[in-house]
Amino acid sequence: MTDLLPRLFIRDHENTASPKVRAAYGTLSGIVGIVVNLLLFAGKFVAGTLSGSIAISADAFNNLSDAGSSIVSLVSFRIAAKPADRDHPFGHARIEYIASMIVSFLILIVGFEIVSDSVKKIISRESSLVFSVLSIVILSVSILAKLWLALFNYRLGKKIGSDVMRATAVDSLSDTVSTTAVLVATLIFRFTGLDIDAWVGLAVALFIFWAGIRILRETQNSLLGEAPVKEVTDAIDAIVSGYPAILGIHDLMIHSYGPGHSFASFHAEVDGADDVYESHDVIDEVERRIRDELSIVCTIHMDPINTDDALTTSLREETAELVREIDPGITIHDFRMVPGETHTNLIFDVAVPFEVKMTVSEIKDAVSRKVRERHENYYAVVTVDRS
Repeated sequence: MTDLLPRLFIRDHENTASPKVRAAYGTLSGIVGIVVNLLLFAGKFVAGTLSGSIAISADAFNNLSDAGSSIVSLVSFRIAAKPADRDHPFGHARIEYIASMIVSFLILIVGFEIVSDSVKKIISRESSLVFSVLSIVILSVSILAKLWLALFNYRLGKKIGSDVMRATAVDSLSDTVSTTAVLVATLIFRFTGLDIDAWVGLAVALFIFWAGIRILRETQNSLLGEAPVKEVTDAIDAIVSGYPAILGIHDLMIHSYGPGHSFASFHAEVDGADDVYESHDVIDEVERRIRDELSIVCTIHMDPINTDDALTTSLREETAELVREIDPGITIHDFRMVPGETHTNLIFDVAVPFEVKMTVSEIKDAVSRKVRERHENYYAVVTVDRS
């Protein structure tokens, strides 16, 4: 069923890079989620009313919030599929991140309501539970339905790289755990007479809180901007490594404007003695390959470096060794030498890992001191980049 639905309802379902296909996946996920959750809400609400169980009723309203989350997902995919315009030149795909955040807030609100109702029942110590076979059947069906829905959204989210679908899958999985707890509490009451309904409701609420906070943190990272995954940087490095004319790269930056909307830029070092048109042609080829193979729009800045001057080459290698003495992770790039009558300036950038806790001023002072200790009339003009 998980693979059958996309084949039946999505035209060209394998072309997941297409915004229209992505929107179709989002529509399918949203409609399926709305239908399943509304049916589960109706069944659990009836069961909760008949049995007097606050845990079952709470679980029912949790499903109702999931239906609302599916509506949010459905709307977000519709908006994300809109093409770029003058006000949004990078498209609308980041709306999926905002939708994920809305889903997390809905989950947290439901968790708070369940906590409130459970605490009230624990304090009052009132028990109005009535065992119902119908409740057992509905809860069992709900567990199976939610397991399938979690798997369905997870596979779809993985296929098209959607955070909002993964968030919905996590929510469905958390519902499975909470519904299982409610079912166990109902069976315990049936066979022992022990009423732990309110305590189970409280546990369900805490689990829902955990799921909501987890989704919120993941979405927050996407909105704030996070480091690219290693697989992407390795793929870019593998493409660049196939061109001997590019001697090295630095200042790689990758920006995501939503799933399928990534932009990258970096500096590529080339031999300054090479023909500029040939070097530019290589740069263009690399940009095309990164776009076609990785679906990343890339802009490359060409940095010509002097490879023929023995003194410059020697000083570059020596300076690289000096900065590694400060920290093994620090590297240099954009190195050039400007000689003068009284002193010589060594101008370069240092790339410093975030793990190095020194301030920019401390790094500059340390590098300058290292250079002056080796060459009294040499001055380091340093620009610090966080790598």
